[in-house]
Amino acid sequence: MTKEQIIERLPYQEPFLFVDEIIDVGADGITGCYTLKTDEYFYKGHFKEYPITPGVILTEVMAQIGLVCLGVFLFKDQLLDDNILGVAMSSTEMDFYKSVLPGEKVIVVSEKEYFRFNKLKCKVSMYNESEELVAKGMIAGMITNLD
Repeated sequence: MTKEQIIERLPYQEPFLFVDEIIDVGADGITGCYTLKTDEYFYKGHFKEYPITPGVILTEVMAQIGLVCLGVFLFKDQLLDDNILGVAMSSTEMDFYKSVLPGEKVIVVSEKEYFRFNKLKCKVSMYNESEELVAKGMIAGMITNLD
């Protein structure tokens, strides 16, 4: 499965697709990136005079790249061409260290903790383009084939 095919198999679309590119992927982890558009819908209300990316969106970026994209890769042998992958997040634990502003690019690095009985748990870290740690934590979810 190519990096582009992983993104095509995601169960998301604009305006809720937060994956631009998969940089590296293997059985033990994945690295990808996303550039936050300056006109993202959530900036209109978070904060009026100084928009920053909400932590819940940063968590979603980390989940889409670090959990779901890796899950697509790990689950690839069980997916048929037209199957839809289902993902139910079961837990998150995040720590945030820096703000992410409109227009910034973030890089997500995910390391698989375990993948068994269709449950995937990953240690994820997010960095800005200056390689400063933005956030880190653990994300777990159930990966299923919806068809």
